[in-house]
Formats: sequence, C-alpha cells, structure tokens
Amino acid sequence: MDLIQVNQEKCIGCGLCAEVCPSGCIIMENQVPQATERNCIVCGHCVAVCPVAAMDNVKAPLAKQLPLEKVPVLDADTAARFLRSRRSIRRYKLNPVPREKIVQLLDIARLAPTGGNTQGVSYIVIDNAETLRQITAATVDWMEEQVKSGSAWAQYYSGVVDTYRKTGQDVILRNAPCLIVAITPKNFQPRGRDNTHFSLAYAELYAPAIELGTCWAGFFEGCASAKYKPLLDILKLPENRVVTGGLLVGFPKYTYKRLVDRNPLQVSWWE
Repeated sequence: MDLIQVNQEKCIGCGLCAEVCPSGCIIMENQVPQATERNCIVCGHCVAVCPVAAMDNVKAPLAKQLPLEKVPVLDADTAARFLRSRRSIRRYKLNPVPREKIVQLLDIARLAPTGGNTQGVSYIVIDNAETLRQITAATVDWMEEQVKSGSAWAQYYSGVVDTYRKTGQDVILRNAPCLIVAITPKNFQPRGRDNTHFSLAYAELYAPAIELGTCWAGFFEGCASAKYKPLLDILKLPENRVVTGGLLVGFPKYTYKRLVDRNPLQVSWWE
C-alpha cells in the first residue's frame, strides 16, 4: 500500500506537506505530493499541516487526527503561570489513585515529543502498598552500600539513610500511593532515557488538571539504573527491559499559594 493518499479534488498543490516533512519522504512533482523511498518517522506533520484535509498517511491516518479550531491558545501570562505553578509533591493524601486516572495521565505522556519520534516507552504501575514499602527499603539498602563504599554521592545519601533508619520515614517514595515505572528496551539507550524524561515531563504538567500531584522518583531511578538486584527482583521487569524513570503520583495533601523563583537567567549570544 502506498504511504500517502492525496484527494486530488481537495489538494491545492501548496506543497506544505513536503515542506514540513522532517525526513524528506514527501516531495512535490507537478504540484502533486509524492512519496519517496525515504523512511517515514510517523510524525504526522504532513497530514496535520494540510489546510484542506487532502492528505492522508497510512502510518499517521487523517481519521486519528483531531481538528484544532476549538483548542484555545494560552496567552503568554497564562502559559507562564501554568508552567511555573507546577510543584514537586512530596506529601500525599491517603486516598488511592483510581487506575482510570493513571491511564488518563499516561495517555497524555505518550504524546510527548521524542527523538526522531522513536517513542518506545512503556510503563509498569505499582499501587500495592506492601510492594512500595519493599521498593523503599531496597533503595535505602542500596544507598547505604554506596555510603559504605565511599561513593561520590555518599555525603548526600548518608542523611537520607540516617533519616530512614531512625524514623522509618519514607524518604524514597514519600508514601505516595502509586509509583509509575518507565521502562524501555536495553538496546535503546541513551535515547530511551531521554524519551522517558520527555514523556514524564508531560505527565507532570498534565497531572494537576486531573487533581493529581507528582514527583520524580530520583533515588529509585538511581538504584534501578545501578542494576541493584534486590530492587530488580521486586520489579520483575519484562525480559530485555531497563528502568529509565520513575514518577510518584497521588492526590496532593497541600496546595501552594505562591509561584517560586529560580536562579537568574544566564544566556549569552554567539557572534
């Protein structure tokens, strides 16, 4: 089957589909779009840009694209406030997160931009309280081993380990009722980790819209990336998959009243 189909009655020969194709798999011949032998990365640009809906692509069908006429465009101030209002949530209500909300969250995460549209990220969702406690304990054990071995992170890890040992406070998963574990194929590194972080960033930004709060599970990710066997034994990953990210999810216990500042912008212009 041909890669593209063009409705000749609608097509106005504008050539936008060929112009926006990142891989050059569409060219114009006699003002008609034609597919080349180059690889299509399934970005959907050619179909999405067509002003008269004349273009279809078997890999990115027109039928699965939504018209944008009714989508509001945020003004600059609203967009800035939306982005700045995102916070890392480390205190959660005890309520479990309905699984349909997690699916809703990850259905947005899958739409994040990825390198060359390679995507490739899948997820394991853990919402069993005992399993989450085991993950915390295993991660602390790994951190303690790092401290004893004189790791470059020893000074940072030692306080976390000390807090857990003395108080039992969950300093790893923060008593979140849910942990999203992102995984990719082993042979997909480092792009798999990059794609994961793009996707989880989308999840973090979308979460407040469905009343959820999130936080990167950095200690957990570090332990998993180190291939710490006790943790991997708990996770029971599919064959040839590795952990590339972790996200805590739950209903925030508190709300924040102000926008927090960051370090001053540092930028220079090359001349």
